Amino acid sequence: MILRLALASLRARLLTVGMTILAIALSVALFSGVEKVRTGAKASFADTISGTDLIMGARSGSVQLLLYSVFRIGNATNNLTWESYQDIAARPETDWIVPISLGDSHRQFRVMGTTTEFFDRYKFRAGRSLILAEGAVMDDVFDTVLGADVAATLGYAIGDPIVVAHGLASFVDHDNQPFRVSGILEKTGTPVDRTVIVSLRAIEAIHVDWQNGAAIPGQSTSAQTIRQMALEPQAVTAALIGVKSRLQVFGLQRAINDYPHEPLLAILPGVALQELWQIVGIAETALIAVSGMVVVTALIGMMATIFSSLNERRREMAIFRAMGARPRVILSLLIIEAAVMAAIGALAGLGMLYLGLLIAQPAIDASFGLWLPIEPPSLRELQVVLGVVAAGAIVSVGPALRAYRMSLADGMMVRI
Repeated sequence: MILRLALASLRARLLTVGMTILAIALSVALFSGVEKVRTGAKASFADTISGTDLIMGARSGSVQLLLYSVFRIGNATNNLTWESYQDIAARPETDWIVPISLGDSHRQFRVMGTTTEFFDRYKFRAGRSLILAEGAVMDDVFDTVLGADVAATLGYAIGDPIVVAHGLASFVDHDNQPFRVSGILEKTGTPVDRTVIVSLRAIEAIHVDWQNGAAIPGQSTSAQTIRQMALEPQAVTAALIGVKSRLQVFGLQRAINDYPHEPLLAILPGVALQELWQIVGIAETALIAVSGMVVVTALIGMMATIFSSLNERRREMAIFRAMGARPRVILSLLIIEAAVMAAIGALAGLGMLYLGLLIAQPAIDASFGLWLPIEPPSLRELQVVLGVVAAGAIVSVGPALRAYRMSLADGMMVRI
């Protein structure tokens, strides 16, 4: 009975009620959207590198090694020698190993030297492989493959020349050995998008005429001569390692950390990623807090709307009392109205969220590499809906008590 009265009352005030429901729907959609983005970003962050059992580099910190080897942020404290790299590669536990050499740049983008095996072994987002949008992997010493952001930002196409700069903030270019764009990768949403990938031999090639970090005056070796050189590296920055059996991961990690010939460090990518996420997790908390305040603001707006409508509804309440309605009926009526508005608004907000995901999901994935799965509402989302309904009922208690206290005479009095 009371529910039917509440629904009839809401229909009678359709415009005001509709605006209140819209405000709640938008706030719930924002809150749930932030939650989707947060969980999607965390999953994408954790899946920046997958399928790699260990990352090896010079001894430093686990987060530092992860930052420069995977995210191309910062620099290594030292390199590891090629002899040590080969020793680890020859160990019986090692299934595959991919070297990484960093240090140079191209117009603020990092240049990474590696082997063609990198394109097969590097996995992201639960096992996805790198895919070439156009072109092919490096075939010549002076070929390069560009990440999607590099090509899009700088406007490169297959066959365009590229000149690599020495170091990260250097005004000295390796312009006597220009590279040619041989391939462009599809968007991945990982640091690979912002990386210029060359062969390990290419890193040695552009430094043939360099010594102790500086160009040798008057010396310029031709590209043809360089192509005929062995170009074996003296050192690399880091290495990605896969083991033959997961049971051997910790044994190989311990062997690398105790390597007697030079101080090395091996880290588990997943563990280091969790450590890094804890460092940047304050932004996650801030997002949730801001979106939560939006929901609170919408509920306060609903309470203000109910308060403002009380003067218009005094006669309605007085008639109910005159017909024998008990005070708890008036209380229940306003609380049920608020709960119904909150419930409709929360459900509409979830509907808006999933409709938005359905439309924007491919564009978000293509532009940002952020995968937001469309799945049935999670337990957390259902808790949000129930929480909003409960909060809507709670904030309506104040207006309901005010209506309860209005006297019958005051409600029936005609004011001039």
